Amino acid sequence: MSFAELFIIVANSTLFFTVPLLITALGGMFAEKSGVVNISLEGTMVFGSFFSVLFINFMQNTFPDFDPSIMLLIAALIAAITGSLLSTLLAFSAVNLKANQVIGGTAINLFAAPMVIFIARTLNNVKNIPFDQTFNIQKVPILGNIPILGDILFQDINILSFVGYAIALVAIFVIYRTRFGLRLSAVGEHPGAADSVGINVYQTRWLGTLISGALAGVGGLVFVVSSSVTFSGQVSGYGFLALAVMIFGQWKPEKILFASLFFGFMNALSIKYTLIPLFDGLSLGYFFTVLPYLATLGALILTSKKSQAPKAEGIPYDKGSR
Repeated sequence: MSFAELFIIVANSTLFFTVPLLITALGGMFAEKSGVVNISLEGTMVFGSFFSVLFINFMQNTFPDFDPSIMLLIAALIAAITGSLLSTLLAFSAVNLKANQVIGGTAINLFAAPMVIFIARTLNNVKNIPFDQTFNIQKVPILGNIPILGDILFQDINILSFVGYAIALVAIFVIYRTRFGLRLSAVGEHPGAADSVGINVYQTRWLGTLISGALAGVGGLVFVVSSSVTFSGQVSGYGFLALAVMIFGQWKPEKILFASLFFGFMNALSIKYTLIPLFDGLSLGYFFTVLPYLATLGALILTSKKSQAPKAEGIPYDKGSR
């Protein structure tokens, strides 16, 4: 195998792991930029992916000739809506009730998986929801013919991969160039000062949390359709890994993009290491299996001293006590 072929394989695998991490980590960023700690990303991914896969299963059984890409986009919208609906529980408890946000997020994580499995068993008598993997576009016209880059970005890829990178670009613009993004950051840093200039702290935190849930739901769908042909009630800890990506990316969308690529590469390396001649014949399977998690721990340790979370993160805001 040539170096170019090896590079293309590893790069494809890297993007495969990167997109769901990127979308979900950006979701976590929106909530935490507003001051709400969202550790419920895992449960929200499960919740959003379940209802969207349920829709896909219904459409493929009822309308087998429906365009797969359009079906996937509609499923992503459903994942976003259901993810946001679940996040209303976190928003209400954190913003209105001023409850402990970590406990609230943990409760959602514990609630989501059993709930969707119960619904699945009620509907199908089994927890799995199967679907046909027909979403990948074999080659994007013209762009797919570009040497190397076309093989990586525009061949054998589904439309949600492009949506994921579009979300990253939109997030960068929103956070740095829009009134909403600036207000979101202000509320997360100093809600009292933001309130004094007329910014509705409660409303802003609600919006940040709902956007977080929507993106986590879409991230769950991307993970499931990219890695399986059935929904089984779990997303392999990607919600928690997305939290690490968000922290490693310092709550900044452009850095989260690069952090997602780094962790995506670590995951790709753990799967494709046998193709690298340097490791050929070595018994390193167990090491590469835990490599992504070791990389996570290492990255967090190295960046922990420079970590600058929003100052008001996790602190309930009480307008009456200001």
